Amino acid sequence: MNQSLKLGVLDLVPRLGESTFEDALQQAAELARCAEAWGYHRYWAAEHHDLEHLSCASPEILLSHIGARTERIRLGSGAVLLPHYSPLKVAENFRMLAALYPGRIDLGVGRAPGGSAHTSMALSGNFLGHVADLPNRIRALTELMEDRYRYEDVPVAAKPVPAIAPALWMLGTNTKSAGYAAEFGTGYVFGQFMSDTEGAEVLRSYREAFRPSAHLKKPQTIVAVSVICAETEELAREMAMTAARLGQQRSGQLERESVARLGQDGRDGQNEFGMPEIAVTGNATAHSSDSGAADDAGPKSSTAVDGRVDPISDRAMEDHSGAGGSFPRILTGTAESVKSVLKEMAEKYACEEFLIVTPVADYAARLKSYRLLMGM
Repeated sequence: MNQSLKLGVLDLVPRLGESTFEDALQQAAELARCAEAWGYHRYWAAEHHDLEHLSCASPEILLSHIGARTERIRLGSGAVLLPHYSPLKVAENFRMLAALYPGRIDLGVGRAPGGSAHTSMALSGNFLGHVADLPNRIRALTELMEDRYRYEDVPVAAKPVPAIAPALWMLGTNTKSAGYAAEFGTGYVFGQFMSDTEGAEVLRSYREAFRPSAHLKKPQTIVAVSVICAETEELAREMAMTAARLGQQRSGQLERESVARLGQDGRDGQNEFGMPEIAVTGNATAHSSDSGAADDAGPKSSTAVDGRVDPISDRAMEDHSGAGGSFPRILTGTAESVKSVLKEMAEKYACEEFLIVTPVADYAARLKSYRLLMGM
């Protein structure tokens, strides 16, 4: 890998095959340990709620477990879904992590529900109202992280206060989330693998509008991409197609369950950095469909940002030209072909860091894909 590029892991903490939730969480820890050994810069865990095949409802607890089993790799949330929570509690949780694992903690913040409509209501009540209030919540969170927050004009602090503060990031798929990141002076992670929007334009809008803050003096970006890496192009394609068949089965089951719960035609809820709808291309430079991604502003009629929570969607066997530009939602192929596309993306997006999510059907294949990508 080009030494100027940094790679990290974005883990949806999936249940694969016949695994239990306990198995999935142990596999997450194993992935983080291996990622550290292979030279990955970050390990981030996503947050989801009441989804049958995703296992992490509390990234901060999982990161604490992983932190005790690793030494150097940065640990973060991809993302904590801020509309559900008190900014004070989020700040306390991640300051606690930063005190336990100095210089290693990232706080990634998202704005979607991470589950069904009824799950969101059970978790935090009026989710749409919380989304509307998101700018105030982000402002409160940044003030808490800077020790200048006041409630009814009385100072309130998030304790403990670590020597090295968590790095603050905003996650999203379009200019709305990029605007929040720019306004509040946080880093920005663009979800290339699930966005309809041209990534270069989103990242440019963030950089142009960026306001320096106590957290960050200059804009900082990461691009999240899906990768399936194997020894040959043919094997990578076969792995993707196997995952596609599993995704078809789960998508149908999930939609039937959603309709039964809600009495409506369609899927409920949306989650930040959920599993992408992708097209199996057979090589790293082909295009995939961008037709399924949703705006990351709040809940719509899908169970993921793009309408899927499964590794690969029921349209994964198709090949379309992406609305979001010249890059596919997923890169499949050998390490060499994937690296070449990452270098192209780095140049076009003016970005030197990527978070990698690998949507395959079993844990051994997932580990191998990550290992091959790092040339190990």
